[in-house]
Amino acid sequence: MTSLNPTPRGTVLVTGGTSGIGAGVSRALAAAGCRVYAGTVSQAEIDAFAPTPGITPLRLDVTDGASVDAALAAIDGPIAGLVNCAGIIQRGGAEFEVDAFRRTLEVNLVGTMRMCLAVKPRLAGSGAAIVNTASMLSTFGSPFVPGYAASKGGVVQLTKSLAAAWATDGVRVNAVAPGWIATPLTQQLQDDEARAAPILQRTPMGRWGQPDEIGAVVCFLLSDAARFMTGAVMPVDGGYSAV
Repeated sequence: MTSLNPTPRGTVLVTGGTSGIGAGVSRALAAAGCRVYAGTVSQAEIDAFAPTPGITPLRLDVTDGASVDAALAAIDGPIAGLVNCAGIIQRGGAEFEVDAFRRTLEVNLVGTMRMCLAVKPRLAGSGAAIVNTASMLSTFGSPFVPGYAASKGGVVQLTKSLAAAWATDGVRVNAVAPGWIATPLTQQLQDDEARAAPILQRTPMGRWGQPDEIGAVVCFLLSDAARFMTGAVMPVDGGYSAV
């Protein structure tokens, strides 16, 4: 029986890699021994990011082709993996306005496609992999953030489409679908007992997930242990989508 290595290797680019889920993914990959480039559109996030062995923050705007090209030029050698964590959500009904709706899709869906296309030539034939970030809202939809839900539904179908298109090039494309994760983005919900209670009651494991728990699944999907997996969307939600 062939032994499959569950540890990712090489250089990995993580978009949105200096905050929230993306930071958890960056740290998990660095802890596994990868050389990680953590992209962010925010210089303030770079300045605030705690120095971590193995992680190099860099400016990267996934909506700007020139910015993407500049970021990739700063990365030496082959790239073993791409993790698309960059994303936005616009609450308060903003995504019912066309401009805000379009902006959310531009970052979350078009930005993911832009990164996949840009990195693919550095991956082709290498046995490397891409991991996209979907959401539980890829399945359920949302009456509050239609742009976010639509973009994440699109990420699922994009993941499956690229998986089918690029398998013969030796590039695997999978996705994770996080549930309710404890990040600055959900801090207000965590702090509001009345709003948090239904979330925890619906979640069979009865707690918020942690960014490093998403990172652990990403590490698996980038490793040889997942070498026969492509086009998969893995829920990491404490069972939220199972009930």
